[in-house]
Amino acid sequence: MIDLKLVRDDPDAVRASQRLRGADESLVDALLAADDARRAAVTRADGLRAEQKTIGREVARASAEDRPHVLTRARHLADDVKTAEAEQQRADDALREAHLAIANIVEDGVPPGGEDDFVTLEIVGAPPSVADPKDHVEIGAGLSAIDTERGAKVSGARFYFLTGIGAQLELALVNMAMAQAMDAGFTPVIAPALVKPEIMAGTGYLGAHASEVYRLADDDLYLVGTSEVALGGYHSGEILDELPRRYAGFSSCFRREAGSYGKDTKGIIRVHWFDKVEMFSYVEAADAKDEHRRLLAWEREFMDSLELAYRVIDTAAGDLGASASRKFDIEAWFPSQAAYRELTSTSNCTTFQARRLNVRTRGAAQDRGTEPVATLNGTLCAVARTIACLLDHHQQPDGTVYVPQALRPYLGGRELLTP
Repeated sequence: MIDLKLVRDDPDAVRASQRLRGADESLVDALLAADDARRAAVTRADGLRAEQKTIGREVARASAEDRPHVLTRARHLADDVKTAEAEQQRADDALREAHLAIANIVEDGVPPGGEDDFVTLEIVGAPPSVADPKDHVEIGAGLSAIDTERGAKVSGARFYFLTGIGAQLELALVNMAMAQAMDAGFTPVIAPALVKPEIMAGTGYLGAHASEVYRLADDDLYLVGTSEVALGGYHSGEILDELPRRYAGFSSCFRREAGSYGKDTKGIIRVHWFDKVEMFSYVEAADAKDEHRRLLAWEREFMDSLELAYRVIDTAAGDLGASASRKFDIEAWFPSQAAYRELTSTSNCTTFQARRLNVRTRGAAQDRGTEPVATLNGTLCAVARTIACLLDHHQQPDGTVYVPQALRPYLGGRELLTP
């Protein structure tokens, strides 16, 4: 959630952020009204409690003649206090609901508009020239690496098996990504794929993205769409005295892909289940923008090591998730589609998630108590998409697939994947 003090002090800035997102500006006024109502309820309850203490002293001093009257007043006042405290609780709940409804403040400089209004920051490498390129499904079948037919038979549409070299590619990419992350100072983590509702909500995935999430109703648990969720909850309710803290989380990820009918339904680009290595950082709020650039640099390092042509884009405000104040995507070239497609993204969530999850630091605020940390996330390797891109991007005329040099040590030294 955003800083309530900012909403009080500069509501126009929050309204402007909502406009950039294409979101409802009236939510800002609803939050201010809820805040006023809650403060009024607190004032009333505090006043009645103070009066109750006063009359408690009067009871002790009252004469025998006045005592019944004072006791009657005390009983009525006790009832009023209970009513006021109940009203305060309702006001607290209404304020939290209104607070949670507003997305993070968009960072200055984010492009306005929707999904197609991104700004290209840089193009890296030249797209390979491939005559009559095959798509990754055909290449994967030729390599006996991907089996979507049996995936559908066993689990339904948008599921798959990785077999033979396909399975080896997954393990190689995960190990390569983890090795890079550890070299950069990240702590490797195998994260749970199931989380409690308060963790899913705390990271901002039960609002506009709720339709994407799988829920196990009998257990009241959610399947994560990224290990960002579990890593965001890792330090919930804690005070972190040492920052930054950086984790590289591996987990299986699950997404309904609601509303994506007809988009990349063939193959393993947009699927219901995939594995991923995700970077997650806890930093001082003042260091968030710099950390965001560092995460992007680590993502670019991984793309460079895979010898891919790609572009870096600045995502438009209307295409940001609720938690993100800014997001950079890396889109790699797919010859079969003659297009760049997203492989990684990194988001600066500022203190938005930390306020919800109550993650704080003393840090620079030693003399002011605690303050929320900033959280950031960045995909290092979404495995299924990366495999699809490698097969597509590095296909050779004779049906083989070139293996980037940095990946070879993780594939037993293979230079080519051969049908």
